[in-house]
Amino acid sequence: MKLHDTAGMLENVRNICLALPEAVEHIDGFGHNTFKINGKSFVISGESENGFRLSFKSDRETQELLLQKKNFFKTPYIGRHGWVSIQNPDREGWGELTILIQEAYLRAAPKRLVKKYEEFHKK
Repeated sequence: MKLHDTAGMLENVRNICLALPEAVEHIDGFGHNTFKINGKSFVISGESENGFRLSFKSDRETQELLLQKKNFFKTPYIGRHGWVSIQNPDREGWGELTILIQEAYLRAAPKRLVKKYEEFHKK
């Protein structure tokens, strides 16, 4: 899978998000691919003037840690609510991004789906 192009990165995000129980994809009024659970957004992705941008719901603690890393920044407008973005993630970063996307889902999902997810992922 090529992750250098926007379409490839979007496909990767789509595969991660839509594998989560009851997650849906919606194109918002700005043309962004928004992934939601129970009407609540947990991932927003799309093209910006600098390439592919991925934004996800986080908590303040995780946001602070991520903002200390290269490539992560506070999402414009919604960053004050804990959202974090990354521009053109590189191939090596997708393992961490998958975990961050799953955490974003769990923050937005109703309790019954969080429980279902956690039961399924017990090892």
